[in-house]
Amino acid sequence: MKILFTGGGTGGHFYPIIAIAQAIRDDAIARKIIQPQMFYAAPTKYNPRALFDNEIEFVSIPAGKMRRYFSLLNVTDAFKTAVGCILALVKIYRIYPDVIFGKGGYASFPTLLAAKILRIPVIIHESDSRPGRVNRWAAKFARKVALSYPDAAKQFQVKDMSKFAYTGNPIRPDIAYPLSNGAYEFLNLEPNTPVVLILGGSQGSQAINDAVLEGLTELVERYQIIHQTGRDNIEDVKNTVSIALKDNKYAYRYHPFDYLNELALRMSAGVASVIVSRAGSTIFEIAAWGVPSIIIPLPNSISHDQTMNAFAYSRTGAASIIEQDNLSAHILIEEIDRICASKSIQDTMKERAKSFARLDSANIIGQALLDIGLEHEK
Repeated sequence: MKILFTGGGTGGHFYPIIAIAQAIRDDAIARKIIQPQMFYAAPTKYNPRALFDNEIEFVSIPAGKMRRYFSLLNVTDAFKTAVGCILALVKIYRIYPDVIFGKGGYASFPTLLAAKILRIPVIIHESDSRPGRVNRWAAKFARKVALSYPDAAKQFQVKDMSKFAYTGNPIRPDIAYPLSNGAYEFLNLEPNTPVVLILGGSQGSQAINDAVLEGLTELVERYQIIHQTGRDNIEDVKNTVSIALKDNKYAYRYHPFDYLNELALRMSAGVASVIVSRAGSTIFEIAAWGVPSIIIPLPNSISHDQTMNAFAYSRTGAASIIEQDNLSAHILIEEIDRICASKSIQDTMKERAKSFARLDSANIIGQALLDIGLEHEK
């Protein structure tokens, strides 16, 4: 059996694919069937080590991004996509997988088009509460459509609603479960001071960084701060902190990281009283960890998806929202204080977060892919 994955070149698309691939291998062992060959079609490998570790063969297929605003790059990217569609048809035909999984994004379009032409069964997954253009198109011929947000189904122009399934977002087992044992020693934390975990995505968030740094002297009086700044921001942050916390007796409570690896992230989540985060795929990890959160989505002018994701999650009661246009050190600290000062608020947010989480998402999608693959193989 051959299974091919495709999706945009971001961690929010790539790592759920890895989670599903891992689930497929486990399910194949449980069913006592031959391990399927797995492929990943995209413009770049994103994380070559993860592909190698999971025995996923990379298939290079170029694709261009179509921006919603005027840009000359749309012209060159349209050419990339056209070339990608031709290459996808040739390469997918040579592989001829039994089933294709599409995670959405512009990078998946050439592969999904080839699947449609070659009549290969397709399952797609939509991470956002507002479906992307490629997934809205692919849903018309996909066998199944998996959703991270149940309300997203209403936004697809598809008559057959039976093909939709609310699965949540696949999360890798290596980060799905928080760790507290040994976390204080590993992260050099003191045991009786609340921990605030700041996540701005893998690239970091300048707006969140600025608000945290502006209020840092007040924050460290009451909290320990674990701050993922982003690799490009770490030096500027450290330079600013060296001045802002100079001679501050609580300076040791601030812990900046350019990037938190899996172990550090799980340990940080295991001791955090509240998490401050963007509204990308990290929302699903926060829900799995069962930690209260303050979500700061990208502005509407940059991403409608994040704003809608944030409000969809906050409506469950698991999180509060600060819109970036309203973000300031004062407002951020006030909201952290409000959550950390009330055990009942924290308990409610924890319970609602855990209710939102779907830790079986990768298994559900992996089983569906194997079922369709076995059916197509006959």
